Amino acid sequence: MNADMTMKASRLDAAREAHSPRFTLPPTPFASWLVHTGVAVLWCLLFAQAFFLKGVFAWGTGVAYVVYDTALLAFVFWQAWRLMRPDPEETAVLASHDAANVRLTLGVVVAAHNEAAALPVTLRALMAGRKVPDAIVIADDGSQDGTVALLTGEYGLTDPGLGGLSAPSRRDSNLRWLRVPHGGKARALNAALVGMETDIVMTVDADTLLDVGACAAMHDAFARRPKLVAATGVLTPVCGNTASGRVLQFFQTYEYIRNFVSRFAWMRADGLLLISGAFGCFRRKAVLAVGGFDPACLVEDYELIHRLRRYSVTHGRGWEVRVVGGAQAITDAPGTLTSFLRQRRRWFAGFLQTQYWYRDMVGNGRYGNLGRWMLPVKAFDALQPIYGLTAFALLVTFVCEGHYGVVLPVSGIILGKIVLDLGFHLWSVHAYRRWTGHRTGTSLGLAFFAAVLEPFSFQLMRHAGAALGWGHFLTGRQRWGVQVRRGILSGERGTEVSRDR
Repeated sequence: MNADMTMKASRLDAAREAHSPRFTLPPTPFASWLVHTGVAVLWCLLFAQAFFLKGVFAWGTGVAYVVYDTALLAFVFWQAWRLMRPDPEETAVLASHDAANVRLTLGVVVAAHNEAAALPVTLRALMAGRKVPDAIVIADDGSQDGTVALLTGEYGLTDPGLGGLSAPSRRDSNLRWLRVPHGGKARALNAALVGMETDIVMTVDADTLLDVGACAAMHDAFARRPKLVAATGVLTPVCGNTASGRVLQFFQTYEYIRNFVSRFAWMRADGLLLISGAFGCFRRKAVLAVGGFDPACLVEDYELIHRLRRYSVTHGRGWEVRVVGGAQAITDAPGTLTSFLRQRRRWFAGFLQTQYWYRDMVGNGRYGNLGRWMLPVKAFDALQPIYGLTAFALLVTFVCEGHYGVVLPVSGIILGKIVLDLGFHLWSVHAYRRWTGHRTGTSLGLAFFAAVLEPFSFQLMRHAGAALGWGHFLTGRQRWGVQVRRGILSGERGTEVSRDR
């Protein structure tokens, strides 16, 4: 890096150290201690019931799991039913802030490590949008494949050397190449942030293809909302043409639909924390103020939102975090069980890591609904997979041992939960269609089968990945493993990509 970028990077590190609780872990307030301990103690008590009580009470962990999950579905429905009609609040914002009269410069950072096969597809999608970004920076994280040959040969970029930012491409004047030593996605993103000058910055994974209107939708959202500092686009997963890929894409498609409807609900309650690393957008000055992405976190995008929210409250900024339904993309998702478990293991370990660092915000009314509701919910989420796997194991045990006095009433509970899930799944697909206008791959008939099959298959896979995440978190491991691209490169040979951290 040149001297100016080095100085900016040092200031970024200093800001992160000043505003992240990772460097000076705060004491655990009583409310946070009570919430986290209460969830664990409750599991111990409910699990013990299996050895002393009869009937449905012996399956206490399962009952707690069903009640909690149903309560969350009710909350999402209550908050997200507005998707079925125009949002009066959003209409008022549109009337008071005309995006056409607000000009924000838009930059895109594509963090890439050994992504030569995917980069051309990603860049084509960026260049073909209705709003072409003012700047696109390929943050080359020490690639060892054909990335150098690709960028110098096909895109007319001059090799800037390790640590350098190239001049604009001879072919596309908005395209530049940043080469940094391999140090992980967060470091590559930070290096790009300090080298850019745009008002807002989108982070796009090299295996994510933006819809033609995605950049324009993000720009307009930030132009209309001066307090907006972070926003997520809406993603659709693709997993490739293998048999396992098609099965996983089937389940993940409906999982993503429900998740993004849920994000809308938490946004309405001012409790949104999750911005997709594959496709997020940020007000650059706000991200620089809090220190950028944290290389020490397994889920740097998720942790950054916690830091932005903490900073906003501490400094009285009133910053907003939103999901933008008009900004859509498809993204490569795991197409094999091994890669799926690896991804969910990392996600969950990073979630636990962040929950631990920011534990002082749990139950803290100073942070509004985020502290009062969202973070306590996340405290239960930390043990939800343990509840779910325990409930399944106990049910199998009761069936094998012929305890039908337990199995029959529990079966009724499970059947009732499937019916509720079915209704919610079908409604969420309908709401998602109204919200995004996206209908491809959102069949109501297939949603029905997903709702019936998921509790005994995909849901257990998710919980297994989360349980592995507990091991990852407790051992302090920082490696992603190896991912295989089979989705956006369908028809081409899957490319193994190292994700070591």
